[in-house]
Amino acid sequence: MGGDQTREVHASLAGHVATLEIERPPNNHTTPEMIVELANALEEFDRTPACRAIVLAARGKHFCAGADLSSRPPGAGVPRYTGNGQTLYQEAARLLRTRKPIIAAVHGAAIGAGLGLAVVADFRVTCKEARWSANFARMGFHPGFGLSATLPALIGRQKAALMMYTGRRIDGEEAHAIGLADVLVPFAEVRAAAHALAEEIAASAPLAVMSTRQTLRRDLPNLFDAATEREFTEQASHRLSADYAEGVLAMKERRTPRFTGN
Repeated sequence: MGGDQTREVHASLAGHVATLEIERPPNNHTTPEMIVELANALEEFDRTPACRAIVLAARGKHFCAGADLSSRPPGAGVPRYTGNGQTLYQEAARLLRTRKPIIAAVHGAAIGAGLGLAVVADFRVTCKEARWSANFARMGFHPGFGLSATLPALIGRQKAALMMYTGRRIDGEEAHAIGLADVLVPFAEVRAAAHALAEEIAASAPLAVMSTRQTLRRDLPNLFDAATEREFTEQASHRLSADYAEGVLAMKERRTPRFTGN
C-alpha cells in the first residue's frame, strides 16, 4: 500500500498511520471517481493490519471546495451515478462503514460536499484561515452528502440548521469554537498536527479502538443512508427549479443570487 497511486487520490502507509491525499488541486472538487477511490482505499486499509489510523488530507489551495457546479449546464447538478451504477451518495455511504479512525486535515475551504467529506472523519484538525460552509441553500437546493444527518450529530441541530439555512461561511476559529473542528493550529502545522493525533490514536490497542469506534458510531451509517435517500430525492427536484439555475449562475458570476421561490 506504500505509495499506491490512483487517479485522484494518493494512498500511503508509514508505520501505523496511513495518509489519503486528494489530488485535484487547487480546489479538489469532488467527483464520483474521487469518492469511489477514497472508499476503495479506506476498505483496503481495513484489510491492512498495520494501519491503525488514517489522515485524510488534500494537495493544493483547499481541502475540498465541493462539487464544481459552475462547469455544468443548468439542471445538471451533481453527478447522480458513478461508474459502478451506484448513486454518488451510495458510494459515499461506504466511507461511513469502514473501521479505522480518520483524522481530516482541513485547510482552505471545506464547502458543500467538501464539508460533508470532512464530517465523515472522526476528528478534524484546522487553522483559522480555513473556511467551512454548508452552502447548498445559497445555490438553490437541498443539502447533500449526508450532512442533514452528520452535521447535527456533530454540532447539534440548532447550529447545523443555522449553517444550512444561511449558507454562511465560518472560519477555522469559529469551527473550533462550535465543535466542528477538534484541533486548531497555525496554517503551516495542520498536516503535522493531524499526523500527531493519528500517531496518538495508533499508540492505543487497535482492537479496542476499532471496537469503541463501532460502539460510538454504530447508528451513523444507517442515519446517513436515510438522510441521503431524502437528500437525493429533494436535490433531483430542486435541480429543475429556476432558483437552482440562478444559484449556480450567481456562484459562477461571483454575485449575490436573486431567488424568486420558483
